[in-house]
Amino acid sequence: MAHTAQRDHFASFAEFYPFYLEEHRNLTSRRLHFIGSLGVIGCVAMAIAMADWWWLPLAVICGYGFAWVGHFFFEKNRPATFRHPVYSLMGDWVMFSDICRGRVSI
Repeated sequence: MAHTAQRDHFASFAEFYPFYLEEHRNLTSRRLHFIGSLGVIGCVAMAIAMADWWWLPLAVICGYGFAWVGHFFFEKNRPATFRHPVYSLMGDWVMFSDICRGRVSI
C-alpha cells in the first residue's frame, strides 16, 4: 500500500523530516493536513476563550481526522504517527509552518 518504505529508526528529527515530507507528496493530502492543523488551532482557541475544555478532544479528532483521510484516500500509505508519534506530531507542525512560509506548496 505504501509508496515509500517505512523506516523503523531515525537518529534525529532532522533525519526524520525528509522522510515525513516524502510521505506527504500528494497535494490534497497536504491540504487536508493544513486544514486539520488550522482546526486544531481553532479548537484550542475556543477551549481557552470559552473556558470549555470539551473543545480539546475535538481538536485531536479534527487534526488526526483530516490527516488520516489524506493518508488513507490520497497518499495510500500508513500515517507515520503509528510508528513515530512524537516525530510525526513535530513534522505536522513544521510542515504547517513551512506551508505558511511558502517552503512547501499546497
